[in-house]
Amino acid sequence: MARFIFRSIISTIVTMLLVSITLFILLEFERPSVAKERPCSGIIRKILGIMATPEQCVSFRNQLGIDQPLPLRYVDWLAGNDWRAESKTGYPLVTLDNLNSGEEEWWMEVDGRYMQFEIDGEDLVALVRQEDGFVEREVMNDLWRPNDDGAGEQFWGVDNKGRAVKWLLGSGKTAFISTQTGWQEIDNAPDDYLPLRKGMLRGDPGFSLRTNRPVNSQIFRRIRNTALLAGLAFAVVMPLALVLGIVAGVNEGKLIDRVISVGGLFGTATPEFVTGMLLILVFAIWLKMFPAVSVFTTDKLSLSDWKKFALPVLTLTTVELGYIIRMTRASMVEVMNTSYIRTAIIKGMPFKRVVFKHAIRNALMAPITIIMLHVNWLIGGIVVVEAIFGYPGLGTYIYDSAIFGDVNALEASAMVTVLVAVVTRLLGDLAYTYLNPRIRYS
Repeated sequence: MARFIFRSIISTIVTMLLVSITLFILLEFERPSVAKERPCSGIIRKILGIMATPEQCVSFRNQLGIDQPLPLRYVDWLAGNDWRAESKTGYPLVTLDNLNSGEEEWWMEVDGRYMQFEIDGEDLVALVRQEDGFVEREVMNDLWRPNDDGAGEQFWGVDNKGRAVKWLLGSGKTAFISTQTGWQEIDNAPDDYLPLRKGMLRGDPGFSLRTNRPVNSQIFRRIRNTALLAGLAFAVVMPLALVLGIVAGVNEGKLIDRVISVGGLFGTATPEFVTGMLLILVFAIWLKMFPAVSVFTTDKLSLSDWKKFALPVLTLTTVELGYIIRMTRASMVEVMNTSYIRTAIIKGMPFKRVVFKHAIRNALMAPITIIMLHVNWLIGGIVVVEAIFGYPGLGTYIYDSAIFGDVNALEASAMVTVLVAVVTRLLGDLAYTYLNPRIRYS
């Protein structure tokens, strides 16, 4: 068993690594020749739309670090680039919590003080963080260093947008930034950018391109919300499906078996969005029993608003129920037709004892394994269900990020779902060995 668990862990790590490489290539790969000839293609076109000019696209590519080689960007995404940024700045980089939002911000430690920087004319201005969390402005032109080619001066520092940036003294460079009111051209812009991140391995996939906030500060709340919804659906559908499947299997060919099997097949065959719309029509519009949408006024969801959970949970239960019922029924029918079960019944052992003591344990081996593997399908179904009901979970986050083209959020969300998939696979294998001690892994 220990050898099996060790092999499974190694297999999980290799799977996660291969998936991360594939995912990164699919979302961010672009031939350098195409990017050079058409700077507004690929990710940039998805984010900026068709009205952006080539100059704006080139500037935006530089700000996002997309002009870097793909292998280097993958290493930054996986393991972080703060170590690389420190080699450019010459000072340690740290993250500190913002006192207002609680989100992490990047700061550069200079002589024991934490600083961010900006340019005011030809002055290098440091935003020095005080003990109370507020900042004071201080001109620090002594930090300018000779340029790499010896002509002019430069400075690598951290700005207030979570980037390591390179300024050239007196360059007069301009850049385009995207704001809520449209494009804005700024003067004295940095010459180069390196968006900072600790990497997926340390739980920091970077900043969201859609919200300009750290992805990890948003995605963990969304994961918690989705886990609550999935847990409620799981707690409802699994016991109910197992009970109905066992009842149908024990009563093979009878009316109750037909009703349960046909009802489960109908629920499974109906897509989530159809089931959700039908439930909204019946329970929200006609009967007015539950709200049609799951809109919450706070990030901290509470079961006291149970009515807002009712329709999403019912939708997931309806779609998931039939598949597990049929799997349990098929396994139960197979066990009930085995020789040792028939012998026990012929010898006069009470039917209930035969079912509960001998049949159910063996009949549950296949369904339990399928249930653990089917958690992946449940996560996929949640994306659709959350989008229908406006539930603030991981599914809605994935949907909004995909529409906008927010690759940092998409990559992080996808890796979370992959992690759920491989962990539930491992748990399914362990559950199978527990139910059937005869199984040994070499």
